[in-house]
Amino acid sequence: MSCIFCEMNNYVLENELAYAIYDKFPVNKGHLLFIPKRHVKDFFDIRKEEREAIFDLVEEGKKLLDDKYNPDAYNVGVNCGEDSGQTVMHVHVHLIPRYKGDTNAPQGGVRGVIPERMKY
Repeated sequence: MSCIFCEMNNYVLENELAYAIYDKFPVNKGHLLFIPKRHVKDFFDIRKEEREAIFDLVEEGKKLLDDKYNPDAYNVGVNCGEDSGQTVMHVHVHLIPRYKGDTNAPQGGVRGVIPERMKY
């Protein structure tokens, strides 16, 4: 079975265990994905070293996006399983830059995965 993330080679950032790419369908300009090089379906199955490698790159990615796009805020997220919305069954962490005015009501942030429960 082929995996689009296992076939990637146009990395924006990379270390020994993980890499980053721009999302092909970005939520906002600069939307990055951080992916372990080893094929693993679920975030909860990655090794500690892979998790650390991914989040080292998330920090680098934030610096890159701060310099390039100057966003006002960020969302960081991971979909784990089909019922969460995961469509590529290879772990990937989203770093989504947020800009003032990109939505009328940003309150609730990641709670928006279930829109009717976003507000509290």
